[in-house]
Amino acid sequence: MNIYVGNLSAETTEDGLTAAFSAFGQVESVRIIKDRDSGKSKGFGFVVMQNEQEAQTAINEMNGKELDGQTLKVETGREKPATARGENRRGGPREARGGGFKRDNRGGENRRRY
Repeated sequence: MNIYVGNLSAETTEDGLTAAFSAFGQVESVRIIKDRDSGKSKGFGFVVMQNEQEAQTAINEMNGKELDGQTLKVETGREKPATARGENRRGGPREARGGGFKRDNRGGENRRRY
């Protein structure tokens, strides 16, 4: 079961989160989401536990508890929606992403892409 953990402290590590949730059962994986550019925590992450009953107990017990000076928000994680291959996030075909026109640096006219 996928568990969302929000309001994480910048000092919280994946090992610390694993230790906190291991008290309720076997933790399969832990992932703290980080900013691509800075590498700093975005303040939330996900814990995956195999046993659904243990995961539900962990959610109930950890929600509102303090970890590294922050009060956690813990709830059932939602699945990431899958996009079809070759489509953009709006659901259209790849060709729809471009906008259709590009500026020609020779004279400043707009020309249709071919």
